[in-house]
Amino acid sequence: MSYVHHVEHVEQFHGLPVFTFPPYADPADLPDAAAVAWRLHCGPYATDEDSGSYWTRFTESVDLGKIRALVFGSPWFDGDGGSDLGELLALQPRLGGLEAVFLGDLEDEEAMISTIGLTDLTDLLDAFPGLRELAMRGGEGLEFPLTGHEGLRVLRVESGGLPPAAAARIAAAELPALERLDLWLGDEDYGGGTTVEDLAPLFTGVGKPALRHLGLQNSAIQDELAAELASAPVVGRLRSLSLSMGTFGDEGAEALLGGQPLTHLRELDLSHHFLSREMMLRLWTGLEPHGVRVNLTDRQEEEDEDPDWAEEPGRYIAVAE
Repeated sequence: MSYVHHVEHVEQFHGLPVFTFPPYADPADLPDAAAVAWRLHCGPYATDEDSGSYWTRFTESVDLGKIRALVFGSPWFDGDGGSDLGELLALQPRLGGLEAVFLGDLEDEEAMISTIGLTDLTDLLDAFPGLRELAMRGGEGLEFPLTGHEGLRVLRVESGGLPPAAAARIAAAELPALERLDLWLGDEDYGGGTTVEDLAPLFTGVGKPALRHLGLQNSAIQDELAAELASAPVVGRLRSLSLSMGTFGDEGAEALLGGQPLTHLRELDLSHHFLSREMMLRLWTGLEPHGVRVNLTDRQEEEDEDPDWAEEPGRYIAVAE
């Protein structure tokens, strides 16, 4: 068995259903601008319309001032490592109500997640002070400003290989309003390789006083992360913690159970794991009676042999290629 999760188009974003702006649409047939997250995607597999006319029709057909959420697919992001936020930034004066942006919404059939390129997000964050949620898919080229953002509440990076420098800058960034952070760290062979040391500021909680959910997912160092989180100050303020999608095993579980109390959590997500059944029972009996929902679904079996793509013997992360 190798990487087992499928990456698909987002269907809900920022609490709104995602609606793909259709080719040659009649404005009278479009939903209210504030009622959906608008997905922008065109190209040879979606429409014969070129991106220029597609973008122009969108900006002329939809009340931009009412838009709350935008989702960008191709050609603004593609499977050749390209990304372009120029048109979005140019439209900033007309997008006064924009609260959420999703970058790189491509699924497996369109591009491997490891080939979706991102970009420096400094200009985007500066241009939209009202932004509340930012999500992205990909990794290469991602740069995140240490100055962060005053109002951002949700930050999510879905990656098969998140560059360590980008992960370290997110960990150190000033994000005083951030409530939810999810980082798919990915595989070193696909541009990942983040270490516990890279994330050190995150474990202290400095710069992110409002954080209530932390996801450090899809990595080959899940047990090391668990050992650090066992005594990390940030855990005491969390309501939910996710170490899912990676190589989490008995060593990591032993560290969590032997560390600071986790009974204040509402949820501990360890899905896609390599735990023994005995350790699964210890986690359930140790936390579930205290009201902690422990997600231990998607148990994996270690490979009999050590395949070339496995970061540690017999184990594999959920999403890399």
